[in-house]
Amino acid sequence: MSTTQTLYAAFAGHLSAALDALEAAGTLPGGLKRGAITVEPPRDASHGDLSTNAAMVLAKPAGLKPRDLAEALVAELSKLDSVTSAEIAGPGFINLRLSSATWLAELRAIAELGADYGRSSMGGGTTVNVEYVSANPTGPMHMGHCRGAVVGDALATLLEFAGHKVIKEYYVNDAGAQVQVLARSAHVRYREALGEDVGAIPEGLYPGDYLIPVGQQLAAEFGDRYAAAPEAEWLTLFREKAVAAMLVMIKEDLALLGIHHDIFSSEAELQASGKPDEAEAWLRSKGLVYDGVLEAPKGKTPEDWEPVELPLFKSTAFGDDQDRPIKKSDGTWTYFGADLAYHFQKAQGADALVDIWGADHAGTVKRIKAAVAAMTGADGEPTPFEIKLVQMVQLLRDGEPVKMSKRSGNFVTLAEVVTEVGKDVVRFTMLTRKPEAQMDFDFAKVVEASKDNPVFYVQYANARVHSTLRKGLAEGGFTPSGEHVELLGEEELELVKLAAQFPRIVEAAAAAREPHRIAFFLGDMAAAFHGYWNLGNDRVEKRFVNAQDAKLTGARLFLAAQIGQLVRNGLALLGVEAVEEM
Repeated sequence: MSTTQTLYAAFAGHLSAALDALEAAGTLPGGLKRGAITVEPPRDASHGDLSTNAAMVLAKPAGLKPRDLAEALVAELSKLDSVTSAEIAGPGFINLRLSSATWLAELRAIAELGADYGRSSMGGGTTVNVEYVSANPTGPMHMGHCRGAVVGDALATLLEFAGHKVIKEYYVNDAGAQVQVLARSAHVRYREALGEDVGAIPEGLYPGDYLIPVGQQLAAEFGDRYAAAPEAEWLTLFREKAVAAMLVMIKEDLALLGIHHDIFSSEAELQASGKPDEAEAWLRSKGLVYDGVLEAPKGKTPEDWEPVELPLFKSTAFGDDQDRPIKKSDGTWTYFGADLAYHFQKAQGADALVDIWGADHAGTVKRIKAAVAAMTGADGEPTPFEIKLVQMVQLLRDGEPVKMSKRSGNFVTLAEVVTEVGKDVVRFTMLTRKPEAQMDFDFAKVVEASKDNPVFYVQYANARVHSTLRKGLAEGGFTPSGEHVELLGEEELELVKLAAQFPRIVEAAAAAREPHRIAFFLGDMAAAFHGYWNLGNDRVEKRFVNAQDAKLTGARLFLAAQIGQLVRNGLALLGVEAVEEM
């Protein structure tokens, strides 16, 4: 893998060298913290190519006026051959304009790095555990799980590209009441497979037809041994068999989206191994779990509420609004108690944790973050832990909500949607809005061939690049050539300037745990490319292929090829195939 330094990283280095020079000259005191310094495009492109806040950040701790420090920095930065002008704006921001040669060097860097353009060592090899999907193993994946699945998977790929080691984990909630219901539902289908007329599925059980094959498998394996047996004889066995069958189905559904986890962690195994007990003992030793009585729920009177002493986690010490029980009155673990132990286990093997949750779990964020802070921070800094909440997706057909699937039991399956519109459409669409924003998924609009459909618009950019390259070859044997890129004009360089932002977008998106930023950038890149390509409709001299000028044609095809490379790199991070024809 090539290690060519990309433009923004290079200028961060130039700025650091300029600050070092000012320290050596005595203008700046040594040891100032530089972490908040940025090198980025100015908000207004007319102000220049790059902007830095270095003088604003360092002036106060250095005991200087921002403009005075900015003037000293401008003097240093102006010495660079790549800088054509350096100006101070407002109270002390510095705007730089770069030479055309600098941007053309970046264009060549894209060609040199290819699929590695944008790859970063920012993560330093630190391990991040990303837990996502973690749907209850009670049926096939439905569209309520889809968005979090895509966000988590794209984030995992992004973090790896940004230099982290990544563990992709799925937490199997196979110890709660819902899997007991699954076992009972499977028993009904088992009796049905043996020839019994079971009638309508009883209220409270899972009615979906997806359990019919599970019942058939159980009948084939056990005959009628458990048909009339007491529940106690088959409940645990049927639960294990049904959960295993559901996990096979879930993995197949996720594979349709190109999603494969590294680890499937079982809550039942976690509890059987005594991990929650270990966590409780450890927390008690630190004074963070005590036996106490919760306050009466709002609206309850002493007559209709009986106080019970429970083991409580002292989550108020970590920002929660009340302490939380880790066990129920019958001695079984609360969901929080088991979850607490699970996160403690995860933190043993990772430097940072990220959970992707549905927005309906927002109420439990404070308590689990408090628990992780308590358990991992006892002997130092707590393990960094973030929870990303993902809103539900509303499915629409012709503007109307989609009717639920009878076969699956009152929901639309992920498999049904992927089969209809395709993996790439589903994945890209799920990343076209911030995950915390509501989303409509309209079956007609997501496959519409128009610029209003971001999936099509970005895919079409890559397809148009390949079409342009094929045209160059067919109309004169022209191929991309970096030999005469100095012939490219300002309008072409604007494309390069935008493309050059990709590495910093990757790092920013990884740091913020926000893969949708890549989709947003690709939308901007596609729009800019299509905009330039369309100039050739009215201005012959702007067309990529000009039979009268082989050198310029080669340079423009080289530019087009690198834009295509960039789009492919971005789509790869999102898990979307870059098609060459549409």
